[in-house]
Amino acid sequence: MILYLHGFRSAPASIKARALKARMVERGLAERFWCAQLPVSPRAAIALAETEIARIRAAGLEPTVVGSSLGGYYATWLAERHDLRAVLINPAVVAPLSLEAYVGIQDNLYTGERFEFTRGHIDELRAIEVPAITRPERFWLLVETGDEVLDYRHAVQKYAGARQTVLEGGDHGFSRWNDYLDEVIAYAGLRDPRP
Repeated sequence: MILYLHGFRSAPASIKARALKARMVERGLAERFWCAQLPVSPRAAIALAETEIARIRAAGLEPTVVGSSLGGYYATWLAERHDLRAVLINPAVVAPLSLEAYVGIQDNLYTGERFEFTRGHIDELRAIEVPAITRPERFWLLVETGDEVLDYRHAVQKYAGARQTVLEGGDHGFSRWNDYLDEVIAYAGLRDPRP
């Protein structure tokens, strides 16, 4: 089962979320994909993901978290806390610092919804910061060096020892995402249900 966690100001309608979902539908794996609109509050976003993790495990399945940008920050915390595999796409490594400039009224890039991002949300991000990963083998880092929002080198350093795919060029949206869809699905341990 894949739990896809979108980034800040993003949504399930994001390009990466839609591409992964479409590929899983194509392969007969639609019911093994979960992506919900995450609340603005990091505490509430984590609670929503943890409820889904518990539901998945109660059904006898094992979740893999796939997180982009801020979703990668969340995925790191969830992987550490719940012993999960995680795929991190251009993850926000120092989210409390990198999102400081966004305190105030923001617009969701996909839904158009306006919301307020507060200093309290920054404090919630600090509360779930993972200073160092404990089991690098749980993680697969996907970064592009042309990320215009985050410095990819921070992620390379933070996830030292993990599987790393570092691609030259690209951007924060991870322009070569479609090249990795099947590999991400395989990393999550999923196989097509049809022969």
